[in-house]
Amino acid sequence: MNKPMIPIFFACDNAYIPFLAVALQSLEKNASRNYRYAIKILHVNSITDANMTKIINKYKVDVFDIEFVDITDAVKRFNDKFYVRDYYSKATYYRLFIPNLYPQYKKALYLDSDIVVLGDVSRLYHTPLGRNLVGAITDEAVQNFPDLCDYVVSRVGVKTSKHYFNAGVLLMNLRRLREIDLEKVFLNLVDRVTFEVAQDQDYLNVICHDQVKYITACWDKMPFPNPQVREKNIKLLHFNLDQKPWQKDGILYEQYFWEYARQTEYYDEIMVHRKNYSAEQVAMAQSQTVNLIAKAKAEADDTAECQRIAQIVKEVCQYRAVE
Repeated sequence: MNKPMIPIFFACDNAYIPFLAVALQSLEKNASRNYRYAIKILHVNSITDANMTKIINKYKVDVFDIEFVDITDAVKRFNDKFYVRDYYSKATYYRLFIPNLYPQYKKALYLDSDIVVLGDVSRLYHTPLGRNLVGAITDEAVQNFPDLCDYVVSRVGVKTSKHYFNAGVLLMNLRRLREIDLEKVFLNLVDRVTFEVAQDQDYLNVICHDQVKYITACWDKMPFPNPQVREKNIKLLHFNLDQKPWQKDGILYEQYFWEYARQTEYYDEIMVHRKNYSAEQVAMAQSQTVNLIAKAKAEADDTAECQRIAQIVKEVCQYRAVE
């Protein structure tokens, strides 16, 4: 009997393949066997044949159909528009092209590669969206830094910081995103506004702002203390910013990462990476977070530019509202 298919997208480069393997391992171990999962790994001619073969051989199992998708041709004319900084790569923008790249899908999940899945991802996929553009989770990292809270309200224009979602776990209403022509709206916006703090995540919050289905925090739990989320209820861990177990010890919930890392073909490679990640690199990663927050504060305090962006956003939202 043919099982229903759930499409799940990742965007990755070669350097992140070992951590993608951990995400895939955890996803596969906890996913319902009542479905099959079409795993699409988007990249731009950046993953070696050896790594693709290793991933496919390991994870093309009875519940996974796994495919590496080179989208070089689809995005090459936009590459000069993609602002990146610090540890970010242009791969972070690729989720914006999923609706047009896959017109056969009405709905899909997009997941970052720095995650560990502890719950049945099919339950996340079946969250009702109605006519909302996306289902997403309030960004927990933002909530932990008052300057970031000010930034997302003043610069991005969300109603409150709790309305600002993290784009690393997205349930995408692809049909609705095609209706508003997400790609066109994004490209119109990126030509006039550069969001340097959270990049594509800021653009998505602007475009989707009041058409978001907010999903419980247990599906995008970051390594910050939160008494409202009990550990036993966590469904997905997201090791974002500088809170990465493969870089330093003492990360909250790191034991779950290592549990699944040991089950991958990349465990030895990850351990070498951890061993060789120096104190200087740890300090640099921490300073990048500090600098990010300082940049957010400076941009939130630039009232004139915030007003200019608000006007542009208003125009974009008027376009978006056309049914």
